[in-house]
Amino acid sequence: MSRIVVLGGGESGVGSAVLAKVKGFDVFLSDKGQIPEKYAAVLKEWDIPFEQGMHTEELIMNADEVIKSPGIPETAQMVQKIIGGGIGIISEIEFAGRYDSAKKICITGSNGKTTTTSLIYHLLMQAGLNVGLGGNIGKSYAYQVATEKHDIYVLELSSFQLDNVYDFKADIAIITNITPDHLDRYGYNMENYVKAKFRITRNMSSDDCFIFCSDDDITISHLNRIVVKASKFPFTQKEEVNQGAFVKGDRMIVRYKDNECDMYLQELALGGKHNIYNSMAAAIAAKAMDIDNEAIRNGLATFQPVEHRLEKVLSIKDVLYINDSKATNVDSAWYALECQTRPVVWIAGGTDKGNDYSTLVPLVREKVKALICMGTDNVKLHDSFGEIVPEIHDVTSAQDAVNLASRLAEKGDVVLLSPCCASFDLFKNYEDRGRQFKEAVRKL
Repeated sequence: MSRIVVLGGGESGVGSAVLAKVKGFDVFLSDKGQIPEKYAAVLKEWDIPFEQGMHTEELIMNADEVIKSPGIPETAQMVQKIIGGGIGIISEIEFAGRYDSAKKICITGSNGKTTTTSLIYHLLMQAGLNVGLGGNIGKSYAYQVATEKHDIYVLELSSFQLDNVYDFKADIAIITNITPDHLDRYGYNMENYVKAKFRITRNMSSDDCFIFCSDDDITISHLNRIVVKASKFPFTQKEEVNQGAFVKGDRMIVRYKDNECDMYLQELALGGKHNIYNSMAAAIAAKAMDIDNEAIRNGLATFQPVEHRLEKVLSIKDVLYINDSKATNVDSAWYALECQTRPVVWIAGGTDKGNDYSTLVPLVREKVKALICMGTDNVKLHDSFGEIVPEIHDVTSAQDAVNLASRLAEKGDVVLLSPCCASFDLFKNYEDRGRQFKEAVRKL
């Protein structure tokens, strides 16, 4: 019996362990930290041996293959030992793909991937298809392959999840855009990060469909240097295209093969320029799945925004509070600021991932009346915006940030949590940060 060792006891790792168990492997899970109770309970239920708070080498180095959770960097000591021992390392996505014959729609990108993934899932569900949602969102893909049966999967894939895929193949692949992010994981080398994103196009054939933003210079320059066999469908707000999606006047037009679908921009459920891109990408994918125009229009008009992504929380004394905790990089925060039409009290900060804030300066100068820095080290934010924002304050909790924002904000303002940074200095993750922000707003 082949032995599989899973590193990491979160959603991805536990899902992988369950699938390995179902497929008859000798499976063991190891997590250097503490495994959350809900995941430990799943491991016990499936009778999967595990350890937490340590890595026992003799229980790991006898593996035939290791499945590494995406949050663990390749530089981790145990990972280096496994590589040195000549043991193959794969991702959950690669492992689950071996046992899944469903059609796979895979979405990656620096920004917009969760919204685009959720939009596509919504469109397919509305059309009555048997579809699963997974990857970086919802339930683990491997766990669903082990316990459910779907005809189609819509998978949001981060660069970390793509790092260890080799034979996995998407039927429809989408890259929403590529901007500098996670450079700390890629040796501060943008090219490494771009290549990781493009792994989503590996193994695609001429029958497959690759959807991308042709307005994104980084995507296009890389695409011009490589061979992607899949049919290409760009989406753009700058020009008309024969195949793909574009904006003409007040309408979005989608052309897929010899079929065309159009929709008024004002009918889209999601506002803002960036969401037009997300809606176009989702509409092309829906056309590729043979969904009719009426269902596409209806789906794009009825979609509910994703939690923690420009989520309107409450309006109190004519001050609107917006939770954009998922904005963990500069580009996401740029979109959030760009679509604001009212003066902004901006809450930002957290763990810096090698951010360059210069692109935000014009927007911040134009829109931000006060900046509240919510992190353990806010020096870079002060250096970048100290001379252009009238007021800058430091806080170390969501409650303090919201209380201060409510004092600084006046009638007609927006309080925007759009952190630009990872959350791990003060919070468990961006969801925890967003929920604490919303809880604090509700207490006002």
